[in-house]
This record gives sequence, structure tokens and C-alpha cells, in this order.
Amino acid sequence: MEVPRLVPDLDLRAAQQPTRIEGARGPLSAARQRQLLERLKAEPGQPSSILERHLAIEQALTDSPLVADNQVTLLQDGEATYRAMFAAIAAAKRSILMETYILEYDEIGQRFADALIARRRQGVQVNLMYDSVGSIGTPDEFFERLRAEGIAVVEYNPVNPLDAKSGWDVNGRNHRKLMVVDGAVAFLGGINISGVYSGGSAGSGSGAKAKRRSPEERAKEATERPWRDTHVRIEGPVAAEFLQGFARAWASQKGPALNAADLTIPSPAVRGRHVVRAIDSAPDDPYSAIYTTLMSSIEHAEKEVWITNAYFVPDPQLLDALCRAARRGVDVRMILPRHSDAPIVVSAGRSHYGTLLEAGVKLYERRSVLLHSKTAVIDGVWSTVGSTNLDWRSFVHNRELNAVILGDEFGGEMRRVFERDQAMSDPVTLEAWKRRPLKERLTEWLGRMLQYWL
Repeated sequence: MEVPRLVPDLDLRAAQQPTRIEGARGPLSAARQRQLLERLKAEPGQPSSILERHLAIEQALTDSPLVADNQVTLLQDGEATYRAMFAAIAAAKRSILMETYILEYDEIGQRFADALIARRRQGVQVNLMYDSVGSIGTPDEFFERLRAEGIAVVEYNPVNPLDAKSGWDVNGRNHRKLMVVDGAVAFLGGINISGVYSGGSAGSGSGAKAKRRSPEERAKEATERPWRDTHVRIEGPVAAEFLQGFARAWASQKGPALNAADLTIPSPAVRGRHVVRAIDSAPDDPYSAIYTTLMSSIEHAEKEVWITNAYFVPDPQLLDALCRAARRGVDVRMILPRHSDAPIVVSAGRSHYGTLLEAGVKLYERRSVLLHSKTAVIDGVWSTVGSTNLDWRSFVHNRELNAVILGDEFGGEMRRVFERDQAMSDPVTLEAWKRRPLKERLTEWLGRMLQYWL
């Protein structure tokens, strides 16, 4: 897969087509769609054209449907996320489908293993997929214990080519974090299964890119500098789209056939008020749907582009889109990490700071935490949370997953979270940036040379 070259006219042509939105019981009627659009409008007194334009762009760029009637809960950091996930596991009646990049052999990993085993013993079907590189430090005995209890376990793209069940490519990774329970509730975002998330970031922050550290070293790191991350819990009909995405990833690794319990979708029900689209991407796709959707939303932003991201190493097209948005008067703000478990990636991203600052992009570095969130809110009505970093690896080499949530209710919540993080960040000014030491400039140059592979 390559970073696609976008055709600007594409979105304008598609925007002339009627928006199609599905509900719990199938496609919505024209009258129901009008009611929904009225409810999802930007703040009172603002024209609805901004939202309608983003809806049209969403429809134009991907085949996955816009789905109404969902309830979306924003989850900050590991503690709250794990609490919600454990509650969903305990309530599971038919199936639990789970995939993660890192599954650590530590207290948190053991708690998840115990919870999954407990439900399997009650007759719930459990399927688990973990990435071979992300979980390389986790011993085989951990997964053998799960298999012995009847849990179906698949290692994504094994490092050892002799273990590969599909085409072997050590560079192609599954970076997704997803759990779907009973086909009705989905969890996704940036949070792996690891003790580094045990600390909160209310007064500080959080982050992640898997170095090979022992559980003890990672636990110490979490205590010294908490990780700041974001996840969502989504209940409603769009969970079926995430379920199908899991099935595709599972089949790509020739996992055991999923049975009826795995793929059962509950009777249609209205769960909430949010319109959501599930968007995934894989290295063998012709292009990244996540990338094209984000790019087009930035290109058509009218007021704001607020982005928080852990690993920012932009390709020329993304860099240009951000700069052009700022130059035409859009309020472009980015919260990026000051500290990272992958310093060379941060240096590669910083090598682009001068270009962004000169264009009028406002940059902030989150202090006191390891930042790992991958979120954006555009014009207060288009929001995304997921596993995708703004780097070449996510857009070209990885299997990734995001949710796009439309409407100003969730957008307002995302804006408030962004503003809290901004208050705990330090602004980067062009004047100070030009005075940075030679050592930093050399590290940035090295990162720029390696950016495609980071």
C-alpha cells in the first residue's frame, strides 16, 4: 500500500449526492435523516452546512456505512478504560472478539487472561489475536494457558517465518486495539493491554511505542511518567461493522473458522444518539481509507483542526494540507509529545516544526506524560479516535482502526478534552524553535532520513 494522491474534485462531486445514513433497522428514511441532521447541527445559530459537508465527504471516501443510533463514551487513560472493558467481559453472554498490538505479561495482562478464561468457562466463545512484534516480550506460556482453556488464539504475522500462516512480512503489523462483545459493544482506541496504563494522567499525561522492556521496567516507567491515552466504548448497531473488521483481520491470518456465536449480531435496537463510521485499513489495501478521510476533512475544514497524536511523522501531502488550512485562516492546533518511548520518532516529527510554525500552525508539547492518544476534532462536528498515528508506518505498513463520530455533542466533549490537554502543554514558538541546539538539529535530520521506516 502507498500513501494515495488525493483528487481534490472527488469530494466536491460526491457532496452533491444525498447523504445516506443507516440506523439500527436499516437505511433511514429521508424524513428521519432530516431530523437527525437537525439534531446534529453545530451550535445554535451556526449553519448546518459544515456538518452536512463533512457527512458528504464521509460518504464519498469509504464504503463503510454511516450508522446512527449509537451510544459513544469517551474513555481517558487506562484505568477507566480497563474498568469498562472488564465490566463488558463479565457481562458477555455469547462472544468476545479481541485484538491488540501489545498484550503484556504483567498484572494487567494476567487480569485480562483471568477474565477471559472465566467467561470461556461459562460457555462464552472467546477469540484473541495479538501482534507478534508488539507482544514479543510475552512468553508462550501465557498464550498456551489461554489455549488450554478453549480460547482461540492467533499470533498476527509471526516474527518467525516458519510460523507464518499467511504471506510473511515482518514490517506489516497489526496495530489495532479492538474488543467486540456480543456483537453489540465495541471498544477501540490507542490503549494496549499493559501495566504502563495503571497510573492516571489527570495532572500529567501518557504515551506508547513498544520497546522491549521487562514488565518491571514498564511498571516503573508508568509510575515515574504516566501515559496519556484515549479510547471509546461504542454500543449500538455500528458494533457489527467492527465485528466484520475483526473477522477480516482474523481470516487474513487463517485463524480457526469463526462460529455462529462469534458473528451473531443482536436484534436491532436504538442504543443512543451518535452517528458513527468504522474505518479500518490494511497494508494490502490499495490505499488507506483512514488517511484519505482525515486528509479530506482537513482540506474542507472551515473553522478548526485540533489534533492530538503520539507519533507525528507526516508525509509531504499531509504536511501541505495542514499548512494550507492554517494559511486560509483555519485554527490548526496540534498537541504532540515532549517525552516518548521512541525518541527518534519525536525527532523526525520535530524536523517539520519550522514549516508548520511558519504557516501559522499552533504547536504544543504535552509535558509530564508519555502521550499516546490518536485523536482529532474538526469544526467541532467531525471527530476521530483510534489506533492510527500520523506517520508512514500507520498509513503504509500497519493494520489500523478508527471510529469517526459526527455531531457537535461528541465534538464538544472532544474539544473540552483537547483544551485540558493544551492547558497542560507548552507552546512551541517559531522564535524559540530557531534557537534550538545543534545536537537537536542533527537528531532531527537523522529522524527525517529514517521516517518512512519508523
